[in-house]
Amino acid sequence: MADHKHGEMEITTQEKTFDGFMRFTTKSVIVILLLLVGMAIFIT
Repeated sequence: MADHKHGEMEITTQEKTFDGFMRFTTKSVIVILLLLVGMAIFIT
């Protein structure tokens, strides 16, 4: 077995994936909240 040394793994791809996921999640939450506020204002 190879010895694992903390902090030596290449994580660039994982960081890009996580950044994309967070950007998508943030934008989705904003759109959902805007839709809910719009529905509350215009439907009632």
